[in-house]
Amino acid sequence: MGLSYVWIGYQHFINPSFFLKIVPPFLPFHLELVYLSGGFEILFGFGIIFKKTRFYASWGLVFLLIAVYPANIYLAFNEIPQEAINVSSFMASWVRLPIQFVLIGLAYKASKL
Repeated sequence: MGLSYVWIGYQHFINPSFFLKIVPPFLPFHLELVYLSGGFEILFGFGIIFKKTRFYASWGLVFLLIAVYPANIYLAFNEIPQEAINVSSFMASWVRLPIQFVLIGLAYKASKL
């Protein structure tokens, strides 16, 4: 799980244009938010791997996943970002939105390990 977050966080830096397409327009500093969320994904991804930092990294992921949920909602209910990243509304809303809760649950569970 930790390496998956590190990989996705890394993607924020090498391909920020992908993530910029799903940042809701009402949020300021789009590029900075993409980099910030990517940096936290890398930090917490590494942190969850090690027992000594797992509790804090797990909770960091819980809060991060909640913080980025508006981007998933924006993607789910707007055709422009769906077309921009080539995803169907079904995939964006009925698959991606519930998966976020599963990821939150997994991060919470990891805090107990």
